[in-house]
Amino acid sequence: MRTTLDLNPDLLNAVVETTGERSKTKAVNKALEDYVRRKRVAELREIAGNIDLVNNLRELEALELKKMERMHW
Repeated sequence: MRTTLDLNPDLLNAVVETTGERSKTKAVNKALEDYVRRKRVAELREIAGNIDLVNNLRELEALELKKMERMHW
């Protein structure tokens, strides 16, 4: 998708240099991907310890077996 943006040239050059990409487009895309990934990781860290995860492998296996049995009838 083409988009017109007014970017700080020094910042854009730093992004190109930092990412090691040869094109500005690839450098900006890589920087945006990294930004989104870091934000998502930060969000996951914020909720760490707030979710009670239970090891329920056996329960999931039983549900899967029941589902498979219904499909065969």
